[in-house]
Amino acid sequence: MQAIVIEDKQLVRREVEDPEAGDGEVVIDVTAAGVNRADVSQRQGFYPPPPGASPYPGLECAGVISAVGPGVTGHHVGERVAALLSGGGYAEKVAVPAGQLLPVPTGLSLTESAALPEVSCTVWSNVSDRDRLRKGETLLVHGGGSGIGTFAIQLGKALGASVVTTARASKHDFLRDLGADLVIDYTTDDFVAATREFNGRGADVILDIVGAKYLSRNIEALAPNGRLTVIGMQGGRKAELDLGALMAKRGSVSSTSLRARPAADKARIVAGVVRVVWPLVEAGAIRPIIDTTMPLAEAAEAHRLMEASDHVGKILLTP
Repeated sequence: MQAIVIEDKQLVRREVEDPEAGDGEVVIDVTAAGVNRADVSQRQGFYPPPPGASPYPGLECAGVISAVGPGVTGHHVGERVAALLSGGGYAEKVAVPAGQLLPVPTGLSLTESAALPEVSCTVWSNVSDRDRLRKGETLLVHGGGSGIGTFAIQLGKALGASVVTTARASKHDFLRDLGADLVIDYTTDDFVAATREFNGRGADVILDIVGAKYLSRNIEALAPNGRLTVIGMQGGRKAELDLGALMAKRGSVSSTSLRARPAADKARIVAGVVRVVWPLVEAGAIRPIIDTTMPLAEAAEAHRLMEASDHVGKILLTP
């Protein structure tokens, strides 16, 4: 099969061996795969795949099951599925544990479905499962124009929260139309002051992809009993935490990643997404936001688009 491999921090198309369905796994013939910031980090040498995972980039896909391994029940050859991956999505075929399969939502194509697994599992596991965002609260989403951001805005609104987000000015109109109650230009405006002015108290939940650069200001932006979750490090890995400021807010800070979680935990998250999020997708309350779809052979160009951050929503690759 054809796959995109990493050689000297470059993406190169190569002929590689087909994957086999191991115990508890299926093989998917890939229709489309999502491009994520984590793929760029892997190519740059900062985010290696966990032990046993495919060495090829790609953390989500959708396609058709072409093989079913021992111990798999409830799935069959020819079934249309989406999947959360630990790697290997940039290929014509990929093996994945059956617990990480998601049904294709009613009304969506396979290509559209490929835009959902990584963002839905990341956002739901943090905003809903961990931070328990509730109706009437305020969610602050950094990087509102990203795949994560566009999904988080929609999920927050569907859960009955007010949503504040940061983004470049060129993306503001789109994000307002998507449901954001307040969009802040992070290049010119103070998101702490703007969030406090918005509701008089700050954000109950903050979903942050920036990391160290925003840590102190995120604490300032928290409402009393607020919850900050850091899921990215685009603004650095290390920062000083003022425990006094955090205590005064009775706040909490957590940091999570999805890729290296045990298979059982991923299966639990996938089940939660299917239970809670998929009905919202099928009802039209949440939709996949796709900026660009490109051939798999143009994966390097897809990474250039991702690094430029001019896109809104997801970039997809099609074998």
